[in-house]
Amino acid sequence: MENLDGPGPSYPVSGAGNALRVVRLLHELDELRVMDVADRLGVARSTAHRILAMLVHEGFAAQDRRKVYRPGPALQAIRGSQAAPPPDLITIAHPHLQRLADAVRETTHLMVLEGNGARFLDGVEGPQALRVSYRTGTLLPAHVTSGGKALLAAMPADRLLALYPNGLPEDGAKAPKDFESLMNELVAVRRDGYATNRQESERGVHAVGACVRDRTGTAIAAVVVAAPSVRCTRARLAELSRPLLTTARDIGQDL
Repeated sequence: MENLDGPGPSYPVSGAGNALRVVRLLHELDELRVMDVADRLGVARSTAHRILAMLVHEGFAAQDRRKVYRPGPALQAIRGSQAAPPPDLITIAHPHLQRLADAVRETTHLMVLEGNGARFLDGVEGPQALRVSYRTGTLLPAHVTSGGKALLAAMPADRLLALYPNGLPEDGAKAPKDFESLMNELVAVRRDGYATNRQESERGVHAVGACVRDRTGTAIAAVVVAAPSVRCTRARLAELSRPLLTTARDIGQDL
């Protein structure tokens, strides 16, 4: 089988997944000890300590005098910048991602915003030999991903401006060139209900993304279908948007 992201070693994916679970626990519980993480993840205390130490280094956790870990400045900033996803989001969304991947025979992703980045929380690979890999744990600029653009389009203008005080960073040649170009694209996203990514985040990959909204109508995540560009034309992206929008709605209703 040919995998467009290349072979993905299991350890980094597993390590990223455990780190994301600990971040969610910190968000939900506000304090953790090494033994708590070891028990929740089913890992050795030495492994739990390494995960927490990494989160401290990255600013997602901080340790107090009692050796209790609490949300660090990076996690607190995320909490303040947007509505945090519910801690059971991945558990609820995964069966929907699986059904969508089976139906369209392409890879599906679940994403959330982190500042002006889009974090891949979960994914299910499509069944075809030539496919896009799931990218759990990866953080990409939101404005070059379909899920990120769908979530940016749901933001009020003032919050959107605050995410890009210095304009857009320079990314791929196919990405929006400047903030004005991005704003124009987001108008179309709001009109259509979904966003597209045509080789903006990675060469040879096309994707379409739509928001998952909770019962209050707040956009908390995005669902994405990604496919090799060789079999995914602009018309195919529009076709994929229909089951995608249904899946996004169904996840929101289950939250």
